[in-house]
This record gives sequence, structure tokens and C-alpha cells, in this order.
Amino acid sequence: MKLFPIRGGIHPEYRKELTGDCAIEALPLPSRLYIPLQQHIGVPAEVLVSEGDLVSKGQVIARRQGPVSVNQHAPTSGRVAAVTEISAPHPSGLHQPTIVIEPDGADAWGALAEPITDPFAVDAQTIEARVAECGIVGMGGAGFPSAVKLNLGIRHRIETLLINGAECEPYLTCDDRVMREHADEVIDGARIMAHALNAPKIVVAIEENKPQALAIMTAAAQAHPHLEVVAVPAKYPMGSERHLTLAITGRETPARKLTADLGVVVHNVATARAVHHAVRHGRPLVARVVTVSGQAMRTPKNVEAPIGATVSDLIAFCGGFAQRPERLVQGGPMMGALLPGTDVPVVKSTSGILALTAEEINDRRADPCVRCGSCVAICACGLVPVEIAAHIRHDDLDGAARLGLMDCVSCGSCSWVCPSHIPLVHYFNYAKGALNAQERERRKSERTKTLVEARAARVERIAAQRAANLARKPKVVAATEEVGA
Repeated sequence: MKLFPIRGGIHPEYRKELTGDCAIEALPLPSRLYIPLQQHIGVPAEVLVSEGDLVSKGQVIARRQGPVSVNQHAPTSGRVAAVTEISAPHPSGLHQPTIVIEPDGADAWGALAEPITDPFAVDAQTIEARVAECGIVGMGGAGFPSAVKLNLGIRHRIETLLINGAECEPYLTCDDRVMREHADEVIDGARIMAHALNAPKIVVAIEENKPQALAIMTAAAQAHPHLEVVAVPAKYPMGSERHLTLAITGRETPARKLTADLGVVVHNVATARAVHHAVRHGRPLVARVVTVSGQAMRTPKNVEAPIGATVSDLIAFCGGFAQRPERLVQGGPMMGALLPGTDVPVVKSTSGILALTAEEINDRRADPCVRCGSCVAICACGLVPVEIAAHIRHDDLDGAARLGLMDCVSCGSCSWVCPSHIPLVHYFNYAKGALNAQERERRKSERTKTLVEARAARVERIAAQRAANLARKPKVVAATEEVGA
């Protein structure tokens, strides 16, 4: 297959050798599991259980609210210890509603959805409904409800399902191991999703620095002529869905558009495996593979952990810290989020837990910008980070937006290459958050204005009706008196 170059990009030290050859190990059940109601983009799920309830593995314990929401399931059997709030796995450390389960040790599955033995004989809506019921989200880190993306086949003509096995973030090898150990499940899940999307072609894109995964996936795909496994250059941020789409199709996704507008839908390899389990076996998403790595870790590993296990559970399973980490990160070092501590839970979008030393993060004080243009040269989105940052520093968020701020994918390449160590991506994330907050406030104001105007019109109608009734009343009285006379 002909590949197309992507603009910019960088080649960081990948450091995947720490866990690349580590087979997936199952985490023993912790004493408690913490299941947040929101592990996804969209609306939090609604609690269905109360303290003291007994639950089975796979039981729905929180029901999705609306299409952009996700069911939450019990990762094991046990008792609901509390419905409370705990710190979110987010730099803010803000508390969020969470269901706490004490495992009973039996790990007993409850009643599951009926397996669909022939997924290719059912319609797209059946597949989408099963994926939604099983609470599957994008497991590459974004956490977008997968059923919503499978629904894109209704509104768009999808030509290609692109399975993202690039895993371009340094340190992370969880997707690599999933492809190497569960290739048949990934391929089957991809074929099921392609059927739901009515996509005639499937492309599995894997960075060329994963030769074993490429070989195993290629062998697993041989029986399916409409499925092709492609090696793409090891270049960050190749794993971004827009850039992977560009590399495979040669077509660039327009600003504020979806890859579906180009006829392409992108799903992660772990998501494909989760779809296989949901459709073929009726199993919801209750566990995921997490890379636990970094030079501060004593024994880096790839761990299959139940959703709701804490970061401290995974760290203890990997032998604890070899030295005090300077930074704890959820996800990869480029786009991951700083963790407020080790007592936060693993969620559906947790791809990695990194314990990084001072040498690994190379944290230095920011110096003044020297206008070298390095950030411009490597920006994979074709933006001018130095100018966008200048507008943000002067609180000109609208000016930054006009320069394409909202098209930034927050890959962090500009910060990585900056010789002055300016945290450019932090500026951009702050500004995008502020603009989104302003937009929410604007919509709220418009909604309030609409409600006020509707109330004023309603009051005016009521007053007019009352006036009309009062105007008719003397005539009715007069008519009554005439009849009486």
C-alpha cells in the first residue's frame, strides 16, 4: 500500500524496551475497586445500586444517560461498600461520584447478554446496541463512546475502517502486547465493526518499530482479503487519528470535520478486542491492559487490571518504586495527564501508568522565546505555536482561535522541541478549556434569554386573556339582567 507523509512530527526516545517483551499479567483482585460514573467523554452514568447491594461480575451498576454516555459494570462479584466521591485520575484531583465494591473473591459472572454467534447475519443496529450495552469506549486514551462511532455508518458513506495499532507514545506497549497475544480477537472485532459500519475495507496500521506485532497480525489477517495490515513510519504523532488517516489515504481532515467526512472511521486495537468479547461472548468492558513503566518502577510490566483497581495496586504488583518518582503520569509522557496521587482508579481509558525520574522528564525553567521557529517546523497540524502562545499570554483567546488553536491535537511536539523549554501545549490546553467554558456560558445565557422571553410572552398572553375576559364580563351581566327582566 502506498503511504503518504505527514507534516512535521518528532522522533522521541521511545523507551518501549522496558516492557515490550513483557507478556500481559493478570492483576490479582484488590480488596476494593472504585468505579467512577464518568470514564468517558459525555454525560455521567446514573447509579443503579445502593450501599450493601450484592453484585455479580458484569452486572450493570450505572446506566448510561443519553447517546453520548456509557454503562458502568461491576468488574467482579462482591458487595457495594459505598456510593461516594473520590479523587479523579486527573491533574485537578477533583472528586467525582464513584461506586466502591468489595470483591467476594469468587469473581463470579452474572447473567450476560446472549452471545451473537454470527455477527455478520445481524444488522448494524444490533451490533451498535450490544457495544453500547457493554460500555465500550475508545481505549486509546480519548474515551469516546464506541457505539456512537459505529453509528457513523448511517450518516456517512464509510469506505475504510482504520484500526489504530500505531501506539506512537513513548513507553506504552499495551497495544503491542494485545496484538501479539490476541491477534485473532483484534481481527474478529475489526471485522464486526466494519460490518456495522458497512465499510468494505479494513486497514490495520502498526508502526514499523513493532515487527513482532506486524508479523503476527499479518498472519492472522491472511484469511480475510478485505483486511490489510500496514507498517507505518515510527514518527510521533502518527497515532493521532487525523494523521494516521492522512498517512493511509493521503487525504487531510478539514478543520472542525471528522475523519468520517472522508469516509474513514478509526478505532483502537484494544477497542476492537473489546468489541469481539461484547458481541461473541456478551462480556462488558470490565478490565483492560495497562503498561506500568518508567525508570522509577522496580519491575515494569503490562498488566491486565480490573477497572477500578487503584494505581497503588498496580505499582505494588510491579514491585513498587525503585526510587522516588519525580512525576506520575496516566497515559503516555507526551499527551498523558499528571496524576494527583496513587489512590486514583484505573479507568477504561487508562493505557499507562508511568513513574518517571528527574532524568526522564528533564524538567527545566522556561526561558524567553528565541523565535527559532522549531515549533512551527514540527507542528503536525501546520499551526504556528509561537504566535498562538503569544496571543494566549496576552489573554487574546479569540486571536489564538483565529490562528487555529482549536485544531491543535495537544500532541506536545512543540513543547518537546522548544529549546527554551516553554510549555506551549499547556498554554493551548488552558486556552481551549477557557474557550470551551466561554462557549458553555454563552449557550447558557442564550438558553436563559430564551426562557425569559418565553415567560414574558406567556405572561403577556395571560394578561391579554384576562383583559379580554374582563371586557366580556359587563356584556354578560347586562344580558343576564335583560333575561331576568
